[in-house]
Amino acid sequence: MKTLLALLSLILPFLGLASNNAYGDILRCQALVTKAPQNVDIKTMMVWRDKEVRSPYCLVSGVTAQRMGVNSKLYAIQFELRLPDYWLGRFAYQFNSGVDGEVQPALGKMTGLTPSQYAINQGFAVVSSNGGHDARAYPEAGLAGVTAFGHDPEARRDYGYGAVQKLNPVARALIESYYESPIKYAYGLGQSNGGRMAMVAATRFPTMFDGLLVGYPGFNLPKAALQQAWDTQALYQVNENISRALTRRDLVVFAKKILDQCDGLDGINDDMVFATDACQKVFDPKVLVCKSDFDKHCLPMLKVAALMKMHAGPHNSKDQALYADWVYDTGIRSNNWRMWKVESTISDWSHKPISVVMGAAALAHIFTTPFTDVAGDIYSLENYLLKFDFDKDAPKIYATNNQFKESAMAMMTPLDAAKPKLTAFHQNGGKMMIFHGNSDPVFSVKDTMRWYDFLDFGLAGRASEFVRFYRVPGMPHGQGGPSADQFDMLQPLIAWVERKQAPQEIVAATRAKNPEITARMAGMTRPLCPYPAYAKYNKGDFLKARLLSMCCRSIMGLAATTYVNKACCRIAGFITE
Repeated sequence: MKTLLALLSLILPFLGLASNNAYGDILRCQALVTKAPQNVDIKTMMVWRDKEVRSPYCLVSGVTAQRMGVNSKLYAIQFELRLPDYWLGRFAYQFNSGVDGEVQPALGKMTGLTPSQYAINQGFAVVSSNGGHDARAYPEAGLAGVTAFGHDPEARRDYGYGAVQKLNPVARALIESYYESPIKYAYGLGQSNGGRMAMVAATRFPTMFDGLLVGYPGFNLPKAALQQAWDTQALYQVNENISRALTRRDLVVFAKKILDQCDGLDGINDDMVFATDACQKVFDPKVLVCKSDFDKHCLPMLKVAALMKMHAGPHNSKDQALYADWVYDTGIRSNNWRMWKVESTISDWSHKPISVVMGAAALAHIFTTPFTDVAGDIYSLENYLLKFDFDKDAPKIYATNNQFKESAMAMMTPLDAAKPKLTAFHQNGGKMMIFHGNSDPVFSVKDTMRWYDFLDFGLAGRASEFVRFYRVPGMPHGQGGPSADQFDMLQPLIAWVERKQAPQEIVAATRAKNPEITARMAGMTRPLCPYPAYAKYNKGDFLKARLLSMCCRSIMGLAATTYVNKACCRIAGFITE
């Protein structure tokens, strides 16, 4: 070791890094190994700037909670912790997306952010993990291998919330030991399944985080998984090869009809629909049905019926809704929407969509009790969805047995998801910002809208005191689609938590590298308004138009919409006509 340090002292001057501080950082990073909490194994390495991190940082790779699970499989929480030189006393827990199983770079990366805006570059120490299991542990399960951890009760619980509960104190201890200073502010960042975990944390661990940034959350994850079977069965009625049920042209025609009927409802034709709620009342998909063989911009009745059924969401034979319905929006023509619901570009999947492969595997192995040990080949996975019974099989998301004492719904969803109040989180001073694409094909934005409506109703209209929710027109599951999908939600959350400055409108821009925007959307900026407000055009430059916010509030998700008075809008920071 002494020889290595002596060698470094000779080399570093030629790299321009041999300040006493740089040398001290190396020693401090190495010494952290000796300060790991009990039953935590770590390795450390000092890393200098790279293309994503602007500050030198100590990279910690670790493992904890090692155990033997079912089927004699090894389980452990593997994690990565990045400790930057540029530290402002902030800690970010980066929640996992998908079904976990691998450690993603701990950058604090979120949809909408540019690299310079990642949490790691805004003074955060960031931790990420594999969620308590290894995606490669079940190679014998084929395409279902990444979800086979669902056979282990503790692995399910770790996926639901346990991994965060176990890893968070470890990460905090390492951070405070490294900097020899307490953490000032703790944040949770996550999108998709990670957004679910953020909302779960607000109820299960209400004092763990000061701020939560939530992107397109699957907070009703098992319910949303039912949609995969519902879509597959609807598309199968059109074509037995569901990847051919809807062509790209079909979805372009459908999106164009939405624009024809809804684009101007927000005061300007800009290829985006901001007046989302009004559009749902105006748009009638049945007008797309071809009336004769000579009609051009239309769709066959079977295809329109399939799309209407998909947007209605899953129901049982008693016509009881099992999840949520979906917004008609222009992002239906996006590659992302198609990849999830209709057709992928993956030849090893026979071009079946993500819903058939990952969706079926997760529903069978993780989200139902008892689990169904579906084989990991395309035929078996698709056949499982086609035969899924919404009367007999759907209730399994609420079921328990001797092996699984908690149902999938109990483990995966916020404790008060049905009637949210977030009492303890609010009392602790917690703040939450949520954003969700209106064209998300995986988790319905209407489910998030309903959640916020119930929260606001339960708090007598005061939910905005600590939770703000933003809808993104045209955006699917993450960036893409005909949308303004570049925006910074993290900095406003920081300002809200640390300086008590509540966020208002968030400026969003279209990206030149997004091939799915139209020509007139290039270089455009638009405001995203806190729900239930939406951006309405008043006057000014088309690309950088002066937009006003209409204060429109949906009460409990009902069809009726009421307008609050100007005093209320001024309090909320909105401008009214």
